[in-house]
Amino acid sequence: MFLLCASGESVKVFSTATEECLHALQGHTDLVTGVLLRPSNHLQAYSCSLDGTVRLWDFTDGILIRTYSIGYPIYGIYASAKHEGVIFIITPMHTDTNSELFQLVAVHLPQCGEQLVEAKELSAVLSNISSNPAASAFGREGQYIVSAKPLQLEVYFFKKQKSYSFFLKKDNQKGGKNTFTCITCHPTEDCIASGHEDGKIRLWRNFNHRKEYTYSTLHWHHSAVSSLRFTPEGTNLLSGGVESVLVQWRYNQESQRDFLPRLGGAITHISVSPDGALFCTSHSDNKITIIQSCVKVSAVIQGLVKGDRIRTDLMIEPRSKALVLNGKPGHLQFYSLQRDKLLYNLDIVQQEYIHESGLEQFEVVMAAFDASGSWLATVEERKQKAPELELNLKLWALDDQKQSFVLNTTISAPHEAQITALCFPHVSDGQTTMLVSTSRDGHFKAWQLAAPAHTEDEGPSWSCDFLGAYHSLVPECCCFSADSSLLAVGFQEVVTVWTPASWELLTTLSQPPGAVRDLCFGRLSCSKYLLGATTSKLLCCWNLLTCSLEWVTSMDVSLLLADPLSENMAAFCFEAGSTDLFVFKPGEPRPLFSHKALCSGRVTHAVFVPREVMLESCDEASQWLNCSHLYFLTQSMDLLTFITKAEEDKLTASSKQLVVSDDVAMTPFHLLLGKHRDQLENPQAESRLSVEPIRQPSSSAGIDELLQMPAHVLPSASFLCSMFVQSLLISVNKPSEQNKEKEEEMESEKEEEDSDGEMESRISRPEHMPSGESGCAAPALTKEEVRELRRLKKLDHSWMKGLLDQ
Repeated sequence: MFLLCASGESVKVFSTATEECLHALQGHTDLVTGVLLRPSNHLQAYSCSLDGTVRLWDFTDGILIRTYSIGYPIYGIYASAKHEGVIFIITPMHTDTNSELFQLVAVHLPQCGEQLVEAKELSAVLSNISSNPAASAFGREGQYIVSAKPLQLEVYFFKKQKSYSFFLKKDNQKGGKNTFTCITCHPTEDCIASGHEDGKIRLWRNFNHRKEYTYSTLHWHHSAVSSLRFTPEGTNLLSGGVESVLVQWRYNQESQRDFLPRLGGAITHISVSPDGALFCTSHSDNKITIIQSCVKVSAVIQGLVKGDRIRTDLMIEPRSKALVLNGKPGHLQFYSLQRDKLLYNLDIVQQEYIHESGLEQFEVVMAAFDASGSWLATVEERKQKAPELELNLKLWALDDQKQSFVLNTTISAPHEAQITALCFPHVSDGQTTMLVSTSRDGHFKAWQLAAPAHTEDEGPSWSCDFLGAYHSLVPECCCFSADSSLLAVGFQEVVTVWTPASWELLTTLSQPPGAVRDLCFGRLSCSKYLLGATTSKLLCCWNLLTCSLEWVTSMDVSLLLADPLSENMAAFCFEAGSTDLFVFKPGEPRPLFSHKALCSGRVTHAVFVPREVMLESCDEASQWLNCSHLYFLTQSMDLLTFITKAEEDKLTASSKQLVVSDDVAMTPFHLLLGKHRDQLENPQAESRLSVEPIRQPSSSAGIDELLQMPAHVLPSASFLCSMFVQSLLISVNKPSEQNKEKEEEMESEKEEEDSDGEMESRISRPEHMPSGESGCAAPALTKEEVRELRRLKKLDHSWMKGLLDQ
């Protein structure tokens, strides 16, 4: 069974059994806002987007069938089997893209064979409705459509061509908020279920009469109901909200309820398979849960976990090369960039998260790995009141057997104020024994790994080894040099350089006014440079050999980072509401690469990811990507990266291979047959060990039948099995029989070689030849001619005797 999910500008098709992404339906140029199965053919689906188009897909093969151009941004899509050839969409009432007024429009889809079709026949059904797709739904086999505004429920009957409206007060007598959040309709009865902001569910009946309507109330959720869905038979009603609990209500027996708790993040959407066997919930943490009839979770499709905000930096775990950042509340997520899949979540806080707004709970705000990946340091904090702040610094050791990190040391209240920076030295070949943290309390601390002093049973633990400060200034950032021989700490407008070996202050670096908020040492040949970004929108570069300012440039740097495998550095700069990227070497005046208006908003999280194999044949503009990828996170929580032209061409070529010329998807079965057919058509591609290339049989109906028809319209495999196997047997046996005949002929030739030697000798070398006729002697027969004579000798000539007797 397939699961379709809108994902950015594409629609992803997942297998509910394997959780793998089978296809990514790409073609839209803006955010996809809705996905819907075609009522007349459940092997096809519609998708709508803010780009103003509706696209019809054959999602089983990943083929775009048709594109309908609407011309207006589309926020939702609906269809019913009762309305053949018509879809209903939500569009703005005005051409202004910032309009807050929306309408429900019926679109008559043109029936033609063209790939791109302009839909011109539009008719408004309801006006001034909500843009939320969950606030509109079809009811009772498409007889009416319902739409909910904040305090109004509107029902439009297609047969009467009338609409009835029902209103609620803003607050009820018990103080609950009656605002509509979502609706759904019973598939076979006149019943509308509506979810509300106060957690209540109302079941509306008799709404075909304006004044005689009734409703009953169900209440379990303590916060807003985010999604409602009836099962296909209408026997159960599903609801979900911020509690992350799927509630199943028995229709007409609402007192009987089933619960499936602890599904993850808040439930944002509920879907049910056409046969009612599977339920599906999407969650606020970018997760999809597939459930077997509200009994158990059968599959989980987890993307990059999206929380309210990312507090940690983007990090790369040195051993698994996984991307590490904030995940579920109180966790760090380890995400594989190569497989585009979540590996696991590491519970840092180790406390149950309570889904309640306004409740202050511990959250992971900082993390760092050492160069070898043996140690992980995390900082968690909870702010209960303005003057009170709870801090924990935890050190985690990698367990080789468990292939995960195990808590080694917990340091409560490591500083008296908020921690501002955390870093390990760059020691990749030795054992990491040091960690440095800076805080708003005016100090930085060096933590040392030491063996226990009392018992031998305990393992090594971490403790404070040095406490540093500078003129009561607040340290905002710190950074180790590439060889870990220097530590730079930024105390507001002063940069201090220390030696970790003796904790001696070596020098202080002056710079133009403005507090330093980011520091970064150069690498390899540029290791003599130290760069810093200031709050006065300046980027400064110091030469550590001369202890002087090498150069300074005016730019509002929001993030500065260095490539660990090259001299390159990347600076993300904020200007005019968007972010620009500059890639440069500290010792060269011109940047290697620049990209204006990379994305909207500030980029505050990015990381260089070393490549497993370095690129060698990049063009000049992409040479900075030879050693590492650059990933960055936008304000909208989109993870983006850069690729070279060669990588782009490779991706394009691989995507083109998925579809053959006649628009038939190249499934694995098709790939097997295609390879077999290519070998038959191209004998030169056969192995050198083959004696003679196999020729394709003149008639192969089984292969032709399978290759020329799309997979989803083929007959059952049992019907085609005998035909297909017979075609393969024919293609293999004919050449085998020919080879067998040749082998038998060669054996018989070998047996007769001795007996016929004398005859061959007479033919090829005559013993008695007159001396005068030597120039006119007949030429000796070749080996092939001799074999042909033998073959003629063995032929049955009895039929000639019969002709002569007549």
